[in-house]
Amino acid sequence: MSGFGAKAYSKIGLETDVISGEPHRLIMMLFDGALLCIQKSRSHLAARRIAEKCQALSTAIEIVDMGLLASVDPRHDPEFANRLISLYRYVTMRLLQANVRNDGKALDEAEKILRDLRGAWLQIGPPKAAPGVSIAKAGSPGAPAAASPALRALGAYQA
Repeated sequence: MSGFGAKAYSKIGLETDVISGEPHRLIMMLFDGALLCIQKSRSHLAARRIAEKCQALSTAIEIVDMGLLASVDPRHDPEFANRLISLYRYVTMRLLQANVRNDGKALDEAEKILRDLRGAWLQIGPPKAAPGVSIAKAGSPGAPAAASPALRALGAYQA
């Protein structure tokens, strides 16, 4: 398959996952996308490809801010939500520092936090709907609507 065909196929697959995805799956995609961008930025930094490093970290920041942070719903547990919001803001700050200072330790710390949160999210698992009850899909009420710009950014970066 040509490079163009593979990229187009990958983008269609991502868009299909976003349209048909349940909120839990979408959040997992955001974690995976941010972690992928961090890994790419690390290799770009090692190879001294500064523009590519900046792009990868900018995308990671966008995913954290416009996806993960924006999807926090404080209605159920405001105290927990506020702690999670603070943690996402801290990750964003560390990613910015890694970008500006070429700081590998900041990159490592942000990656570790996101990996730990991803692991916790994975253990929670998707919610089980009662018979006759549908789980919110992307773009429907109750779905993390703010995640869509971040997922579009992820798709553009992967393409």
